[in-house]
Amino acid sequence: MDNKLFVASLSFKIRDAELTEIFASVGEVVSAKVILDRDGRSKGFGFVEMATQEDADQAITKLNGSNQFGRDIVVNKQKPQEPKTFRPRERY
Repeated sequence: MDNKLFVASLSFKIRDAELTEIFASVGEVVSAKVILDRDGRSKGFGFVEMATQEDADQAITKLNGSNQFGRDIVVNKQKPQEPKTFRPRERY
């Protein structure tokens, strides 16, 4: 789990292949996914899974704050997803 990274402030031009390429420069990438909206446009963030904890730490150190495609990206460890809670809609 510690080798999964959250990447924010991505250029809207970056797709999975470019994200993989950026992170492959510092270690072995298991998967890289840019999150898209319903229309197929980037939401400006994504997730990268590195092969080892060391690769993930190296990626944070070297890539956090680096300029990629004209934007300074943010790279952090992925936080566990909060369980979704059901909230009924209010009726008027």
